[in-house]
Amino acid sequence: MKIPRSTLEQWQVLQAIVECGGYAQAAEALHRSQSSVSYMVAKLQEQLGVELLEIDGRRARLTKNGEALLARARELLGDAFQLEQLAGSLAEGWEPQVGIAVDSLFPVELLVQVLREFEPSATHTRVNLEETVLSGSEDALLEQRVDIAIVSRVPPGFLGDVLMDIEFVAVAHPCHPLHALGRELEADDLSRNLHIVVRDSGTLNPRDHGWLNSNQRWTVTSPHTRLEMICSGLGFGWLPEHKIRTQLEQGLLKPLPLRVGQRRKQSLTLIVANPELAGPATCRLANSIRKVVKEGIKLRPLCE
Repeated sequence: MKIPRSTLEQWQVLQAIVECGGYAQAAEALHRSQSSVSYMVAKLQEQLGVELLEIDGRRARLTKNGEALLARARELLGDAFQLEQLAGSLAEGWEPQVGIAVDSLFPVELLVQVLREFEPSATHTRVNLEETVLSGSEDALLEQRVDIAIVSRVPPGFLGDVLMDIEFVAVAHPCHPLHALGRELEADDLSRNLHIVVRDSGTLNPRDHGWLNSNQRWTVTSPHTRLEMICSGLGFGWLPEHKIRTQLEQGLLKPLPLRVGQRRKQSLTLIVANPELAGPATCRLANSIRKVVKEGIKLRPLCE
């Protein structure tokens, strides 16, 4: 294994000489003797076989070679400081990685706000975000892939805090045949039209959700794809109200005039996988979710 001839300490001394303007000033800034500073730079140049500094009047300036090498050395010094900060975070119990599974129903604007608040305090913690549909977040908990999950149903053996209710509304394009009937709709009307649903991303205990009695049903894996299909006039479905506000306002979607069942609600729950063993990063992220949902972006109602 090759061992570098130069040390980070030598490069730090060189950087101090350049930034402070001379050997004496660097020695004072580093709390060293001027002779030790001079020796370390002389030794560094000898080890590399390259002149790094030249004296211009009373100031020490980098040579062209010195500029190129110190630029790379600054990156190494920055990496070294970050490595020490990471070690300090780990010593304090901060996890190197936090996994979170989030049901696709959770508002994206809230999720972004949560992560923005979390990031400054967790610069050395990686976040692994898994976006799920239906039982997908439950699978992530049961398979111990995540530390935190936002679920639409609490799996056996776990406890959680209800975050919010998501309201669904039955919709179709304004030109859809169901709207052309010009009256209140019954279940039989729906059963004769194409219903578009999203497939459960979970595999352990997959489930269907909502009304599924249509004679023709298409299943997709992406909530966004379902939205685009329904906006184009290809079928109907119950969609989360907060995700279709723009489409409703622009006239791309229109609520179906169902006599019963036009709207339904689904609760989202926050679960910390192992509350007793949760580290600082997991606790901070979970608390940020609670705070943002309670005090953060307000989902304005359709009619104000």
